[in-house]
Amino acid sequence: MSAAPESAPGSTPAGCPVSGAAAPAPELFTWEFATDPYPAYAWLREHEPVHRTRLPSGVEAWLVTRYGDARQALADQRLSKNPAHHDEPAHAKGKTGIPGERKAELMTHLLNIDPPDHTRLRRLVSKAFTPRRVAEFAPRVQELTDRLIDGFAARGSADLIHEFAFPLPIYAICDLLGVPREDQDDFRDWAGMMIRHGGGPRGGVARSVKKMRGYLAELIHRKRAEPGEDLISGLIRASDHGEHLTGNEAAAMAFILLFAGFETTVNLIGNGVYALLRNPGQRARLQESLAAGEQGLLETGVEELLRYDGPVELATWRFATEPLTLGGQRIATGDPVLVVLAAADRDPERFDRPDTLDLARRDNQHLGYGHGVHYCLGAPLARLEGQTALATLLTRLPDLRLDADPAELRWRGGLIMRGLRQLPVAFTPAPAGPGSR
Repeated sequence: MSAAPESAPGSTPAGCPVSGAAAPAPELFTWEFATDPYPAYAWLREHEPVHRTRLPSGVEAWLVTRYGDARQALADQRLSKNPAHHDEPAHAKGKTGIPGERKAELMTHLLNIDPPDHTRLRRLVSKAFTPRRVAEFAPRVQELTDRLIDGFAARGSADLIHEFAFPLPIYAICDLLGVPREDQDDFRDWAGMMIRHGGGPRGGVARSVKKMRGYLAELIHRKRAEPGEDLISGLIRASDHGEHLTGNEAAAMAFILLFAGFETTVNLIGNGVYALLRNPGQRARLQESLAAGEQGLLETGVEELLRYDGPVELATWRFATEPLTLGGQRIATGDPVLVVLAAADRDPERFDRPDTLDLARRDNQHLGYGHGVHYCLGAPLARLEGQTALATLLTRLPDLRLDADPAELRWRGGLIMRGLRQLPVAFTPAPAGPGSR
């Protein structure tokens, strides 16, 4: 018997009357906001859907919160991804991208360029994410998933972020890129530093970026001498056959696939498991479906988790190349624009009962992986990893439960991503699975 959809806790801002006088504008970018930004986004959607604000970095930017405006902005060619279109004031210098990428000469990747260069580079790398290539990678993802669960299943408790959601996509994307197994723990360490410092000191991220850049330069040199069937070798072959891919472009592409490809999946798994633990009726419905050998609810369920509390809170930076009007607001040339995917995906004008988790939701054209020419290239792989991780966890550890007071959980304070720092869980100890044999 299926459970009814369940509502999210707290869909009205603290101190906000449900009716009557308009509530005061919420305070953004506090720790309380990071824990639950959705009430503040609801206020912005209703009162200031395109809202100018000063970010914690000191940069002033427009936040776009309604679904219709968000889709328009994501596809508008007048909003460029190239930071060169932003006339940065001195106090905001270098604060609109990934820390350290400019100094490490890693700027020429898909998140920072527009067509036609974006079209050329995307065509080269998209061969790694065809449905066939992703399907061929499924057994490796399952093997990694089982091996990681084996590491804590007999213990009866775990931190699902650091022991599962974090290492799974790191090892998967390293395999795809062609990073040798003996070097993958180095990438895990560098990526861990990025997550730990994502909302704090930028120096930690910049140091990791520098180390990755040095390693990738050396790996590209080795792959040129001894190519394989991996993605880095493919990029090198494309360059050697006249596709005009420079060494810096190859390194930047490998870097951004790693950087963007792991943290989004960490948060998809972490946020997804947390949402299921907080919505036991929906979680039980999914477990019943999996026990019956059905995949349909798993597939729609992952899409709903992407909408409900997705891994990317704000789309990456855009800059107006000319004056334009968005949501009734006049955007000046050079102004930064940030599309708030988390707010758009809870817009009641687009989604019925948007604060309710409904794994069977059908009309679900969410923006969790973007829209337009910059739609997330690695979305098929992320979906595979998310589906495999959730299905295996719920099957092998059926009584999985939160092992902390939800009020004690802490969310990382970065601007773009949304994810938990830890996710302590407990369960009945289970025997080792296929990954141990």
